[in-house]
Amino acid sequence: MDLEDAGSRAKFMIRDRDGKLPELFDAILADSGIRVVLSGVRMPRMNSIMERWMKTCRHELLDRTLTLRVSVGAG
Repeated sequence: MDLEDAGSRAKFMIRDRDGKLPELFDAILADSGIRVVLSGVRMPRMNSIMERWMKTCRHELLDRTLTLRVSVGAG
């Protein structure tokens, strides 16, 4: 299931100013209609707060997700 399947779209991507993500990545997102917002300069707390928020979201969502074991090659 994608966001589009649920009738939703991502509008923004907030990322830090690290050079790991090339400008091509930003261009691809722009073509998809997603606006890239860079974090502030010299704001390490902003990054740590967002990482903590993402960890909380992952735990909250994954703790409530039922996973089934699917055997590969089972016939």
